[in-house]
Amino acid sequence: MIAAPHHARDELVHVELTWVEKKIENWIRFGTHAQEQIVDRRRRILSYRPGAAFAFVRWAANDFGTIISRIDIVRAVARGEAYQTLPFVRPGGDILLKVESWPKVERVLQAIDDIQRLDIEPELVSPDHWRHIHNRITAGHAPRSYTLDQHRAFLLRKRTER
Repeated sequence: MIAAPHHARDELVHVELTWVEKKIENWIRFGTHAQEQIVDRRRRILSYRPGAAFAFVRWAANDFGTIISRIDIVRAVARGEAYQTLPFVRPGGDILLKVESWPKVERVLQAIDDIQRLDIEPELVSPDHWRHIHNRITAGHAPRSYTLDQHRAFLLRKRTER
């Protein structure tokens, strides 16, 4: 990732997005960024505050077809917090969900759409739900839907943990 020098010591997690039509298409499906830096006409860097969740989709192809389809749902970490490394994400994050292959990626995108139909922002969903989706898809099972009751319980639990 090419990053400005001020990125080295700040508190943000930086995600480099590249878009070369029908070759490399990296995008954010959800998540509210704190900053945006345009590198050139094909690349930009979105930066997230610690605790922010975002969905990072990567797709790439060559002359023979798709070579990667992947979605990661990541929680941005604070300085000093443990994290996992992830391509194009600096320094890294807490990976809540990691799915590869287009059929599985599509199932995650449908789950995100279902959550949005409940008028819930996906970035505010319980991290445990993203882990649930990851585990169920990895095991070859359909994930359970997120419900308004689950979301209310999660918000209440968060409030009492403060």
